[in-house]
Amino acid sequence: MKKFNKVIALVLAVLFVAASFAACSSNSGKDGKGTTEAAKTQKVKVIDIALSDEEYAFGVDKKQPELKEKANAFIKELKENGKLDEICNHYFGSGEPAGVTSATEDSAKDQLVVATNAEFEPFEYKKGDTFYGIDMEIAKALADSLGKELVIKDMKFEAVVTSVQQQKCDIAMAGLTVNESRAKQVDFTDSYYSASQKVVVKGDDTTFDACKTKEDVEKILNGLDSSVKIGGQNGTTGQSYVQGSEDMGFAGLKAQFVGYDNASLAMQDLINGNLNYVIVDAAPAAAITTAINNVA
Repeated sequence: MKKFNKVIALVLAVLFVAASFAACSSNSGKDGKGTTEAAKTQKVKVIDIALSDEEYAFGVDKKQPELKEKANAFIKELKENGKLDEICNHYFGSGEPAGVTSATEDSAKDQLVVATNAEFEPFEYKKGDTFYGIDMEIAKALADSLGKELVIKDMKFEAVVTSVQQQKCDIAMAGLTVNESRAKQVDFTDSYYSASQKVVVKGDDTTFDACKTKEDVEKILNGLDSSVKIGGQNGTTGQSYVQGSEDMGFAGLKAQFVGYDNASLAMQDLINGNLNYVIVDAAPAAAITTAINNVA
């Protein structure tokens, strides 16, 4: 991880913020953090208007239908007993994030092997060899409920679903948006989180300040030409939004998409002047911009 990401990771441990703690409940609303009156002094800011309505779920190996069934029962229980809200409070409220450690993979042991991309705060990230994040705490709880040892395999986001499809992992837990393409590769569990995409701009950028609705933002985005560069994390909904996706109902933009291994790198390039905008999931957008703006 590059130096900037290490700084971000340290700050994020205490600075995760979202629009509402309730965003992670079974009746969750939209997440993310909007602009403030002090935006002009910020390095970056989130345009607090959702561009999409998405559902996160876990991707299970199609050859393990019993695991999907057990995972769905677990998600239902997690919502009903308040444990999901408790986990979310560790990142969106006053709670303390709980670190999760991975066992060494051993085919002779009864293990739950989870594929993730630990660069998607607040759902999965690392400090040293310890994993943190909403998905990681859920993974630990799921493994415990199954009586299995937890193994977490960290990889590029684009490889997460494929690794499960190829049976190298049992389940993908990486802030995965449900879509038809991925559903051909893995079986999705029931949804556990509602998400959306939002635009991130430099702190002094006023392009979207007058926007009140999704249509207002999209009118501006649709008017951009190929000289405009929009950054985002490779393989995510943000990329699909810019480049277009029939599965997700995105027509695409004329602007160029510039892909990164994680959203933090895209944000840094925005600050450096190499991008015009970034499009990313609302919760990571809120967490990363808060961290960036609080780094001296």
